[in-house]
Amino acid sequence: MNNTFSANNQIGVVSTFFELVNTNFQGETNALCWHRSLDGDFKEIVEKLSLKENITEVSSKDLIALQLSEKGNIAREIILNDLQLLTDFGASPSLNLLKCYERDDEFDFISTDVYSFHVDRSPIATDTFLCTYHGAASDIVSNSQAEQKILIPEIRAKLNELHDGAEEEFENFLKENYFDLHYQLHADAEPVNLGLGHLWRLAVDHPKQEVLPCIHRAPVENEGEYRLLLIC
Repeated sequence: MNNTFSANNQIGVVSTFFELVNTNFQGETNALCWHRSLDGDFKEIVEKLSLKENITEVSSKDLIALQLSEKGNIAREIILNDLQLLTDFGASPSLNLLKCYERDDEFDFISTDVYSFHVDRSPIATDTFLCTYHGAASDIVSNSQAEQKILIPEIRAKLNELHDGAEEEFENFLKENYFDLHYQLHADAEPVNLGLGHLWRLAVDHPKQEVLPCIHRAPVENEGEYRLLLIC
């Protein structure tokens, strides 16, 4: 898998957390991967946590309270260390036990939920960090293999009908409703699955960003399986 990531111009592969946070995005590269092969039983952690809602945030205190096997404890220490690394870096990581995200099915021609290929936007200089420890993992795709949905004539026409306002306000309408963040893949697009255990840093759309933001999506969850995801 390391070779698969390394051969992709969109992805930079690093071997330490220091490199992950200190390597600049450049050119086509808007995703960085701290490639890891993790020991530990992350499934045991998932099975011992309690899902309170479709998305349940798990605190360090919740993790520490679990009675775990040796393999489960190794997995817990890895997660706690990742949370600490990101916190010390100045990020605000969240560990989530996920059954599913909320779906946006209001319109049949465009969706703004996280299962749709999209980019993240921020008013300040920041990046998205994520790591899937258990369950289905997210996908990314090269910007050259996708097109903003708002630029597709049929979709744009339907959004214009939906707007039903002054033409000069249309672009703001698209941004305010997050339609401009979502993408449609080209027929020959080849998404890359981010896999398990790797800590990723993805470029976000913000005023100081020097590369295109990374297009990504949440996966459809595996039947009967929860995801354990670190994200910030």
